[in-house]
Amino acid sequence: MELNISKDALVEGIQITQNAVSPKSSLPILNNVLLEVNNGTLTLTATDLDIGICSMIPVTAGQDGAITVPAKKFFDIVRALPDGSDISLSAKRNNSVTMKTGKAQFKIIGLPRDEFPQLPLFQDKDSVVMEQSVLKEMLNLTDFAISRDDTRYVLNGIFLVVKGDRVSVVATDGRRMALINKTLQKKTLVDRQVIIPTKTVQEVKRMLGDEGDVKIKFSDSQIQFSFPSSFILSRLIEGEYPNYEKVIPERSSREVRVSRNDFLDATRRASIFTDQDSMAVKLNIKKNRMTISKNTPYLGEAKEEIEISYTGGDDMDIGFNPGYLIDVLKSMHDEEIVFEVNDPGKPGVVRRGEEYTYVILPMQLAA
Repeated sequence: MELNISKDALVEGIQITQNAVSPKSSLPILNNVLLEVNNGTLTLTATDLDIGICSMIPVTAGQDGAITVPAKKFFDIVRALPDGSDISLSAKRNNSVTMKTGKAQFKIIGLPRDEFPQLPLFQDKDSVVMEQSVLKEMLNLTDFAISRDDTRYVLNGIFLVVKGDRVSVVATDGRRMALINKTLQKKTLVDRQVIIPTKTVQEVKRMLGDEGDVKIKFSDSQIQFSFPSSFILSRLIEGEYPNYEKVIPERSSREVRVSRNDFLDATRRASIFTDQDSMAVKLNIKKNRMTISKNTPYLGEAKEEIEISYTGGDDMDIGFNPGYLIDVLKSMHDEEIVFEVNDPGKPGVVRRGEEYTYVILPMQLAA
């Protein structure tokens, strides 16, 4: 295997694949990255057996071939080379890889590609195409509600539902739930419901841009997200996701219309006085104003009034975990939001038309 490549192009490929490397695996081969040259393209592949990432880079190739090298050492060497430099890379039959640039030369001992796990193939017939910007928005508005509780493993990811021309993304930790629905540009025959692990969601978000499409391919136990010059594949979480539609309250006539930025800033400031034993901030809701406050006797007190439009009900005091409010408010970009508050003992709901729903359970206020 022989090739020439710019440092900048190689660093970009490394940045895409590096998070799939398994640094503490009991299998030495999983500490390596696979370098494969075929028809003028260098493919970098890394996997920890749960997630695999590939990046394809055009190169000037003298000879096709493949080798695996210790990922961290290889990445460290490439990053340490001068910016803008060109790298000559060659692999010998004794599994040694030589890298040259200018007057510098490095040699790394690798392992044969035969020992590297073979990534599965996916069929195009069971796939959908989405705009990257749309999927990015869907994940940004839901993934913060994923559960971090390992005992409820089916909630440790997002629930992706594709049927016909409709795609939905759901996340919940049992105390709040985020749901967003979108319509695909092209109707498909795909009918799938899958749970995508948190790590995969974060890696997909890192690769998503504001332009272009992403193709999502399904198999029985795995999923693949394909981009123009890279792809990521992952195992799916097995199990049955809760019936999320049952927990969505009916629309309430009690609506608070409020500036998203005002609500976000005031909640952030009130949250300064929360601790593990006293999390709830109080919302005192009246016709034209809402007071957001937090009083913790041994810490102090915060109180801030913001303008709102409140329709459909009497004055109300209701408590919420401020972090759950902050998560949704900072992820949305609307100037004004609609927050439904039906009763101090019932969930609050943020809605954006029929497209987006965020349900948050209230907290008991101190007497």
